[in-house]
Amino acid sequence: MKELGISRTVDLGYDETVEKVRATLANEGFGVLSEIPIHEKLKEKLGVEFRRYMILGACNPPLAHKALQSNPEIGLLLPCNVVVYENEGKTVVSAIDPDMMVTVAGDNAVMKEVAADARARLERAIAAV
Repeated sequence: MKELGISRTVDLGYDETVEKVRATLANEGFGVLSEIPIHEKLKEKLGVEFRRYMILGACNPPLAHKALQSNPEIGLLLPCNVVVYENEGKTVVSAIDPDMMVTVAGDNAVMKEVAADARARLERAIAAV
């Protein structure tokens, strides 16, 4: 499976991990703009059971502003998604790799700077869970 982000498996329970991820993101300047409990939505829309799985839409306003000033279309890739899900008795935390913005947006010095800053912050947040 292709790595899409920055991941870590932890021994914490799902609920505790979701709360800790919110806190570690806040410590790195990210607010959570959206929360999508995928497992609930799949049950509601399709009537299927799925492991507990939360998508958190995280945004660091200064970085988002800088990226949007450089390329308004970068909003298509915002906010930075962070997922928390159960996997074989453990919990996985994974954040999108902001370097993917650079891959999609092209060779842009501002995007590279924003992506590097966002990546460092997300790496610290995930490591702190």
